[in-house]
Amino acid sequence: MIKAIAALMLGGAFGAVSRWGIHYWVDSRFSQSPFPWGILLVNVVGCFLFGWLFTLFENRAWFSDTIQLAVFTGFLGSFTTFSTFSWNTLELLRTGHAVLAIGNITASVVLGLLAVWAGMSLAK
Repeated sequence: MIKAIAALMLGGAFGAVSRWGIHYWVDSRFSQSPFPWGILLVNVVGCFLFGWLFTLFENRAWFSDTIQLAVFTGFLGSFTTFSTFSWNTLELLRTGHAVLAIGNITASVVLGLLAVWAGMSLAK
């Protein structure tokens, strides 16, 4: 149990710092745009990594339950930001940017699905 908690904490810490770093870096480059480019990128990259790593390491004996917990639940769970995506979309709607909100929804869902597929395809 302690090993599992440690794996979650370690993966979660790296995922959260990675998410913040990418989000901060991307959004600082597009500071004039209300569109959440950093969160979109994080979600697409996170979906790709999930599909690629899950497929690549599926049925590998050395890919233990503890490593899976650290990577998928810890790192990717804190790296991907669906709740932030939802909040950003509602903020776009609230501030009168309905077209950008719809664009964010469409881009996040379509690109996320394509990224998972691409990750799975690459791993095969």
